[in-house]
Amino acid sequence: MTHSTHFSSRRRDWLIRAGALAGSSLFGAGAAHAQPKLGRVAYGQGSIDAIFTAGYVALKKGFFGEAGLEVEYINSQSGPRTNQMLAANQILFGATAATAAPALTIAGKPASLIFGFDRRMTYANVIVRKVDFDSGKIRSLKDLVGLRIGATQPGSATAVMALYLTQQAGIADKVDIRPLGDLATMLAALKTGSVNASMATASMMEQAIEEGWAVSIFTATDDAVWSEIMKGDVPGIAAYALRETIDRRPEVVQGFVSALVKAQDLMNTSSPELITGLIYEDYLSALSRPAVLKAVTLYQKNIWLKDNIITEESYDRMARIMGEDRQFSNDQMKTVPYAQCVDMRFVRKARGLAS
Repeated sequence: MTHSTHFSSRRRDWLIRAGALAGSSLFGAGAAHAQPKLGRVAYGQGSIDAIFTAGYVALKKGFFGEAGLEVEYINSQSGPRTNQMLAANQILFGATAATAAPALTIAGKPASLIFGFDRRMTYANVIVRKVDFDSGKIRSLKDLVGLRIGATQPGSATAVMALYLTQQAGIADKVDIRPLGDLATMLAALKTGSVNASMATASMMEQAIEEGWAVSIFTATDDAVWSEIMKGDVPGIAAYALRETIDRRPEVVQGFVSALVKAQDLMNTSSPELITGLIYEDYLSALSRPAVLKAVTLYQKNIWLKDNIITEESYDRMARIMGEDRQFSNDQMKTVPYAQCVDMRFVRKARGLAS
């Protein structure tokens, strides 16, 4: 049986296994031999995708252990679930859509972004079935009138971006945005026709296109398309922590961020083939290796933040997307300015930059 036939179930099984195991067997190669000075912490990533490569590299290379931390890696499966786990102190650090920190702060649990993975929302791609594209039924966002678009969960970054993009296309009141749970379910729903289009990460998009059944009608990784809609950089994925953790345990936060910065530096100077080879088997084997390599190549070229610093300008663009009642009111967004929800001191210190 082909890889294509197995993909959806295989990916779903991987998601379940990764969450259940809580990453206990996925510590970095050097972590088992390190003597943690700062203790054990849990780190949740909102999905399984190559965009999180800095986290995977830090685990695989033992950089967290070198920083004095024993890190338990958990697949938290979505942004809202990552927020729930962070708020409940089930994890100390999370990595998911950068919208999570202001959302959690508005909900009464102040949080700040502490490390930027990228400069674009790479989960803002929209894919459709190839048969619908080839027939002319769906060729652009405007063709989704009266149809269903898959996202992860209500209030998630994929749902917010689905609303934002359809508003830009002038069809927001004429589409049905369906929360489906996780990335694997989204792909399965699109493939079977339960939804007509789906939000997708770059890895998801490449996987579906490689299998021959999907086509992109909006590609966030395309420079011209992104610039036309977004007008500049917008943080997509970021690591974050509760403000109480940052205030009470700054040495732990610094160790965590320093390990991610070290991983990013390795990624900046390594080939996509080397990066893919380092992390694929342990963290991304639910996807095809060619799809992961293609995503890593794309991310390294123009998506990953090489210095990991989220700027105020890029954060403000994200805040505007979250406002206008797409996720929150403009008044609510005024309560979560950059100074409150972004803390780049730890990245700057790790890089030897002035605060």
